Amino acid sequence: MTMTRREFAGTSLAVAGAAALPAAGAAACAGEPRPSTDSAGATGEGAARPGRLLILGGTGFIGPHMVRHALARGHEVTLFNRGRTNPDLFPGVETLIGDRDGALDALRGKEWDYVIDNSGYVPRLVRDSGNLLRDAVGRYLFTSTGSVYDFDQDELPEDAGLLEVTDPESEDVGRYYGELKVMCEEAVQEIYGDRGTVTRLHVVAGPGDPTDRFTYWPVRIHRGGEVIAPGEMDNPVQFIDVRDLAEFCMRLLEEDTGGIFNVAGPTLDETRMDEFLYGIRAVTTSRVSFTWVDEEFLANRAPPARFPLWYSVNGSARALARVRSHRGVEAGLRFRPLAVTARETLEWFLSEPEGRRAELQLNLDRDAQILADWKSA
Repeated sequence: MTMTRREFAGTSLAVAGAAALPAAGAAACAGEPRPSTDSAGATGEGAARPGRLLILGGTGFIGPHMVRHALARGHEVTLFNRGRTNPDLFPGVETLIGDRDGALDALRGKEWDYVIDNSGYVPRLVRDSGNLLRDAVGRYLFTSTGSVYDFDQDELPEDAGLLEVTDPESEDVGRYYGELKVMCEEAVQEIYGDRGTVTRLHVVAGPGDPTDRFTYWPVRIHRGGEVIAPGEMDNPVQFIDVRDLAEFCMRLLEEDTGGIFNVAGPTLDETRMDEFLYGIRAVTTSRVSFTWVDEEFLANRAPPARFPLWYSVNGSARALARVRSHRGVEAGLRFRPLAVTARETLEWFLSEPEGRRAELQLNLDRDAQILADWKSA
């Protein structure tokens, strides 16, 4: 079965190594500060100038965190969506019902200071809503993705090479996710110029995450026992806490900041796989050990063993976990500690209904066989 680019970017190739936790990892577990990781947090302080905010979407995963933070800052929030996903989530918030594909009338005749576009995947639809709102809004923030980049590079600052658009007429999001987002970004920049802001997100983590890419690790480590640590200990791991994302987006809007910004943490400097695993272990009292299994061994299994948030630093996708967010940090992006994200994500997940928790596949039988084969090799 062929994996799409969007699926590939959200999973991980399996890989290897072995070693002890370095001093940097120990410091992270102990809660010592690390470069540029001071948390902006939900300070409870109101915005200097509360404004009117329109969110296109707003009821999925990242949207509710943005709504809550904006309301806490004193902004007046309006949602525009089809009214199908969590329609009763914000009963006190104005919701305009419509559809980006040909049903935008509810947006006409109104004005907002800011727009966050969380639901733009097809350039034609982004242009339609963008053109309609051009004279009715101040700043337009478009939520894009790191999948716009060509991953066959050593690292990914904002000026790194983007994907070549191979079929500009297609609207097949599953097949051309990254390429379509490239064209969506172009549409926003053409329509809004300096009033446009683009955020390119890495894996988003935290309470409410439906993908379980980050969630897998605190849940698996909390389960205890012998855990496979895939890859070399210094392989980089990246994600962004959804609360840090929401706070950064509001900061960009409130400070009227334009431009393109990568949004990837959990630190400005690279977080190593061993720091990541031992940092999560610090938030649970479960008895757990890690066994490092190397890339070749895992990749040669049938099918290859994959683990969330692990990306090989070899080959054509080597930049997946080397997204640079220096520009964002200069504009106010902050990262809460890994331990906070891990603990609060685990608490959220364990409070979910049993049916939801059963959706997360820990692959315990598979991993037990891998460990047995690894030790006997």
